[in-house]
Amino acid sequence: MGVERLDPLIHPPARLQLMALLADVSEMEFGTARDVLGVSDSVLSKHLAQLGDGGYIELRKATVNTRQRTWIVATGAGRKAFKSHVAALQALASGQALSKK
Repeated sequence: MGVERLDPLIHPPARLQLMALLADVSEMEFGTARDVLGVSDSVLSKHLAQLGDGGYIELRKATVNTRQRTWIVATGAGRKAFKSHVAALQALASGQALSKK
């Protein structure tokens, strides 16, 4: 495994944190993700658009108690890409990625 396996779509800290949050849940409400990440609605929306364009997440919208809600769902491709990215980070941190030139 080498440095080339780092995924530039997941690598920015907020996206990496978001994918980590989604790794062990079936879905997460937009407001919860925003609050946990400590970002504004607009910042989260921009990151979601990037991840959505890459096929890593999908959004599910529904009305709850007359209010529109949005849930974020990691796709199979997104979960796989996240696992690969984490493995590449671990290899890099352990020095394995540097020794395989």
